[in-house]
Amino acid sequence: MIKYSFIIGLLIAFSSCSINGKHDLASDNSAQIESKIDSIMALMTVEEKIGQMTQIDQQFLDTIQDIADYGIGSLLSGGGSHPDTNHFEAWTDLYDEYQRVALSSRLGIPLIYGIDAVHGHNNVHGATIFPHNVGLGCANDYEVCRKVSEATAVEVAATGINWNFSPCIAIAEDERWGRHYEGYSEDVEIVTNMGVASIEGYQTKTLGSSNISVVACAKHFIGDGATEWGTGMDNQPDKIDRGNALISDSLIRAKYLPPYIAAIEAGVGTVMASFNSINGLKCHANGYLFNDLLKGELGFDGFVISDWQGIDEIPGDYKSDIINSVNSGVDMIMVPGAVKWGGEHYKTFISLFKESFDEGLITEERIDDAVRRILRIKFRSGLMKNPMADRSLLEKAGSEEHRAIAREAVQKSQVLLKNDNMLPLANDKNYLVCGSGANDIGKQCGGWTIEWQGALGDITEGTTIWEGISEQTSATLSADGKTDGSFDAAVVVIGENPYTEMEGDSDTLYLSKEDKQTIANVEALNIPYTVVLITGRPLIVTEEIDAADAFMVAWLPGTEGDGVSDVLFGDVAPSGKLSFSWPKDMENVPVNFGDEDYDPLFKLGYGLTY
Repeated sequence: MIKYSFIIGLLIAFSSCSINGKHDLASDNSAQIESKIDSIMALMTVEEKIGQMTQIDQQFLDTIQDIADYGIGSLLSGGGSHPDTNHFEAWTDLYDEYQRVALSSRLGIPLIYGIDAVHGHNNVHGATIFPHNVGLGCANDYEVCRKVSEATAVEVAATGINWNFSPCIAIAEDERWGRHYEGYSEDVEIVTNMGVASIEGYQTKTLGSSNISVVACAKHFIGDGATEWGTGMDNQPDKIDRGNALISDSLIRAKYLPPYIAAIEAGVGTVMASFNSINGLKCHANGYLFNDLLKGELGFDGFVISDWQGIDEIPGDYKSDIINSVNSGVDMIMVPGAVKWGGEHYKTFISLFKESFDEGLITEERIDDAVRRILRIKFRSGLMKNPMADRSLLEKAGSEEHRAIAREAVQKSQVLLKNDNMLPLANDKNYLVCGSGANDIGKQCGGWTIEWQGALGDITEGTTIWEGISEQTSATLSADGKTDGSFDAAVVVIGENPYTEMEGDSDTLYLSKEDKQTIANVEALNIPYTVVLITGRPLIVTEEIDAADAFMVAWLPGTEGDGVSDVLFGDVAPSGKLSFSWPKDMENVPVNFGDEDYDPLFKLGYGLTY
């Protein structure tokens, strides 16, 4: 049993009861929470308040004791920041070890621990990996999206982690953006509905109402999907990520704000600041966005977290970055603590923050507002009462129940673009299955899987598309489609290799030479063939669609590749509809519904069925 700090132990004992160790939301009303926060803050030094506003990536801690010595409020695991042995129990052990140290500090305030579990608990080997948001947007099924997030919350909570940097509710408008697949749609209504479904799934409808409730984070505030090409970090001519969005306040309110209004109404606990600029001003330094619009006008009473080293990109030195971001309404700073990554060390951050306070450049009133918001979410989520991992949830991690939810999501997210009487496939035929994506779990999962940028190959457990097909019928696997065998037809699985932010930005949205050669090899066999495209965004495949007998977009389906074969063989009819317009060629990029010259290859909402 953890021995709590005497002071916080008294406060928690003073609070209303819990039943069977679960947080009793009804008894912890807002007035009681605010009273308890008052009591804690009256005991806090400025240094401890600054500690609560500091978030560090666990892999960059100098020593674990720094958590207690500096009163650190939050840790995170960025992409690839995992225990030496990457499995569920090791994650749970890691979390509990850190939390014990936090509870041993003078005030014993527990850590809130964040992670990018954006399509399942995707950093953990053996987790259920669900389709990325682009696929869920095409499914446009509220209940499926909610179930995906709820299952994700269970697997996240099994490792003790209590905060998920998800959902991304960007309105993605440019196919060249490397984070395009993190958005549900170019359509505001789809993004809004899927965002709410996701938040309700993570937080179990009401934050703190369940022992598996995980704090959600609506991101990135705001306009991250609207940046101009060539305005990315350092204004690189071939980048769009972290770029500049030329959008007016009226457009923000009409197009980009509605998903956040709905997220706040759904009770989202946190909001993440966006890397991008709006009309030349970095969002991390935009007080209008956070102080006036989000907290003032919209009444958001959770807290704002920066993005990874997000304040570092504000013009000026690091001290001025701290001053500008905190005064602009960012409540917690993701430092995350690695000089070797081009950022500042967390001890430098804490020292400069205190120096700025001493000089009157950041007021105690602003610090108190931030800390109150952070503590409020720690109370609402039940973290203050139940800070340690619930290990009974480990048996559900990667469970058949969760994989069945993922399989359903895969089935419903696929979009059939063409079918010349080719699909559904017959189970009594002999098929050639080929292509770079046919038997590759890493490829079908995409970015944000095990590592930040993802990776090819057997990176985690799951069912490949080839394995799903081979369970349905007689089939032969050939990576490049070169074969002397005789087949009734072929299934060609091709598409993008994994990527995410920055690395995924591209102005050449074509199939690789390898994939094109595979198609050519299959065409030389003079048999009908279906193309299954693995991708995080619409690609320029007009010629390939024309040549194929059938063309199915599987997006980034995750670990349950049998959901793809279910649709190919007609066990489930395709029902997905394009949540993004599909361009004809690169001159047609970007293309979005409502453009004056709107003329895509396939319009928003297109999708065939059987």
